[in-house]
Amino acid sequence: MPYLPLRKIADTSSRALASEWLGELRTALDDPATDRSDVCRDVLTAIYYPEYADRWQEVVDDAALPKPTRLAVAAMDPRNITLEPEYYGECSDERFQRVKPLLWLWYSFDRSPMGGQNVWLGIELRRLLAGYIFKRVGKNFKAFHGVEFSFGYNMEVGDDVVIHRNVLLDDRGGIVLGNRVSVSDYANIYSHTHSIVEQRDVTNATTVIDDDVRITYHATVLAGVHVHEQGMVGAMAVATKDVRPYHVYVGIPAKSVRVKPNAPASPNIVLRTSGDRKAD
Repeated sequence: MPYLPLRKIADTSSRALASEWLGELRTALDDPATDRSDVCRDVLTAIYYPEYADRWQEVVDDAALPKPTRLAVAAMDPRNITLEPEYYGECSDERFQRVKPLLWLWYSFDRSPMGGQNVWLGIELRRLLAGYIFKRVGKNFKAFHGVEFSFGYNMEVGDDVVIHRNVLLDDRGGIVLGNRVSVSDYANIYSHTHSIVEQRDVTNATTVIDDDVRITYHATVLAGVHVHEQGMVGAMAVATKDVRPYHVYVGIPAKSVRVKPNAPASPNIVLRTSGDRKAD
């Protein structure tokens, strides 16, 4: 197969303006006195309703305007909306309310004309926000359009990680992504599970994705699974048990079908190891 590295394309004419805006946003978020909800509100109002940017409260309170208009403008402020994780029993209000404005900014930017599939600006904004949302994030983090989380604050991410479009990272119990992990479009990684008898009986379990792992298109990794280094979960597969290093798992439930050709000559790569507590 041909080796096709990414192309280098010319900067857009608005790149300098975008960089200036991102710098201002970083400066604001670095200031411990900054109210993150105010920052989110001001940014989103400027994006969606620039004509109201300097009179947000006046518009929300204006009884002469249609109620849907007032509600839409009010929703620019994260204090006026609820996100699903706020209803979870184990949600830490102290931790979540700190990241909620940044999650709302992330999600709302992606749905705006300014965001959409705008690759460079979207990646730069999400990389910036990740540093204030995640428990840990390494260098060169890259997330494309439509990536969503549960809490966000239970994410641990290594260097050079790439998350492609429309991925769900359910970090209720914690997700650890090693270096150079790639998660393809429409994949789901979970860290909580429900009892088959009582839906409200929830078990959280940290899901670990080791270095150089690929989770491919539409694949699902269930709570508590450990995908070992250089493992691969194939398209549409559902990983219910640990994935052995250098193995390619496919199917529902996912099972090993081959060992990658770059695997080192080691019996631990092919055979079950003591560390694979649930390895297939």
